[in-house]
Amino acid sequence: MPISALLARIRRLVPKKNAQHYDEIVRSFGVGALRPPPTPMSDGELARAIAEFLKDSPSTESVAALGRRLDPTSPL
Repeated sequence: MPISALLARIRRLVPKKNAQHYDEIVRSFGVGALRPPPTPMSDGELARAIAEFLKDSPSTESVAALGRRLDPTSPL
């Protein structure tokens, strides 16, 4: 799945009040800190990963945790 399509799905899951979280996700994909899942994620799997990410302030640690949810083979 292209990153743009994945980001569109994520945008629908991140409330506007959490724009800072979404911006951090976009930035992290841009710098390579996040990678798209190697296999497609269901809407439920993606929603759970994003919900966990939204629980904390955007940080290196929260991005790394999201990265592990998106791609379990990630070295982060």
